[in-house]
Amino acid sequence: MELLFLALLCLHILKTEAVVGHWCYRTQKCEQPQCKDPPQWHQVSDLCKGKKQSPVNIVTRNVVYDKNLKPLAFEGYDVKDSAKWSLENNGHTVKVALSASPKVGGGGLKRKYKAVEFHLHWGVPGEPQNIPGSEHSIDGEKYPMELHVVHIREDVSDVTEAKKTTDGLAVLAFFIKAGKENKNYATLLSELEKIKYKGKSAEVDALPLSSLLPAEEELGRFYRYEGSLTSPDCYQGVTWTVFEKPVELNLTQLSQFSALHFEGNNSTPMTENFRPVQPLNGREVLWSGSGVALPMAKLLLLALALTCALSSV
Repeated sequence: MELLFLALLCLHILKTEAVVGHWCYRTQKCEQPQCKDPPQWHQVSDLCKGKKQSPVNIVTRNVVYDKNLKPLAFEGYDVKDSAKWSLENNGHTVKVALSASPKVGGGGLKRKYKAVEFHLHWGVPGEPQNIPGSEHSIDGEKYPMELHVVHIREDVSDVTEAKKTTDGLAVLAFFIKAGKENKNYATLLSELEKIKYKGKSAEVDALPLSSLLPAEEELGRFYRYEGSLTSPDCYQGVTWTVFEKPVELNLTQLSQFSALHFEGNNSTPMTENFRPVQPLNGREVLWSGSGVALPMAKLLLLALALTCALSSV
């Protein structure tokens, strides 16, 4: 009897530790009060209180133009792989594991990186304008959603190995705004009903990764900074590229994400699955410029300077 009691006690402790160590988003706290939401993530991983955390608010008047940030070179992004993609509700987001490994290089990156997966972050899908959910923001303004294409160094085999290096990952971030219908997303969005609950997965026909992004000629303007993963373990060694040109989905397409839940049947709907912005702590945010239009804040400053110059003539 005593051994049975001890076994049950140990099992209870293990279960409690599992709950305590579980990280979550703010919207999950009512249902799972013991889970660790973003302000407590450092209790799950010390790295989450590091000095190079992501996401950040990009203040355009403070970005530093870098002439070395030429357009990125995309390899295999326009190829449709023969194998299917795996679409999964992992309890935090929709994650799509890629069957091939498109690569990205140039654009100021120190090496080539290969794509392994992409996922999304959003606010409240039914109210994308009122409760936006992008992780990064521009001058304090957020978009309804944000798409992250995660890459690892081409000379490593997986994310775990990549995290053993100081520059193991590169993430391409694309804002998603409410606009016109995007037929390239139809296949993926139609599968969301099949993965409503945590742990559910589905296979979908692969697409050229480029079909989910803005046209390549529109990707010359971007921001670059050194940061972290935006969920535990908050690994710091991520080169971020945040593009100015957003992807467009219409309101009906955005609302399809309302089908998803954080856990099982009758669990909390998967909403506001983003990390709040983190301090820059002295980091520079570089801007590609690309010889085209300047960010709006810089245009205003330029106009003001020209007005002053003309009035003094």
